[in-house]
Amino acid sequence: MRKIENSELNRKSIEDFKNAAKTPLIIVLDDIRSLNNIGSVFRTSDAFLLEKIYLCGITAIPPNKEIHKTALGATETVTWEYRQNVIEVIQELKQENVEVFAVEQVEKSVFLHDFEVDVSKKYALVFGNEVFGVAQEAVEACDGCIEIPQLGTKHSLNIAVSAGIVIWDLFQKLSKKS
Repeated sequence: MRKIENSELNRKSIEDFKNAAKTPLIIVLDDIRSLNNIGSVFRTSDAFLLEKIYLCGITAIPPNKEIHKTALGATETVTWEYRQNVIEVIQELKQENVEVFAVEQVEKSVFLHDFEVDVSKKYALVFGNEVFGVAQEAVEACDGCIEIPQLGTKHSLNIAVSAGIVIWDLFQKLSKKS
């Protein structure tokens, strides 16, 4: 095996990325404190050609050198929008026939491996504050909740890790069925 050189990766230009067909997946980050987490979610969203990121509440916005450290330019490719109120974003997405799911541990959540996608639909995933998670009001506004099964003692994952796991899972499911 030979490690592939950067020049061999066939990376998209910013213009190619903007013009590419997107994965029908939107990310909503609400009250995310860590600039590194925000940057990581941008980078993951770029990797899987996600449609858009909404940054809500106290979530910082680009340009920001701390976000850039982990985003590595993904703030220039992934479409994003700042909105103060996450509930308004959720309601607007639902009015646009987007299925909105909080990623949170709640009663009657669906484990990620059991979550089934409909390729004719667009999805949005809401991720909440690193300490308090998705606000109860936002959970109630969503169509449902997806939970990442966890078997250890912590039952808590870093927001960027959670986003990576759920984005990868839904990307695979949407890709296999399309």
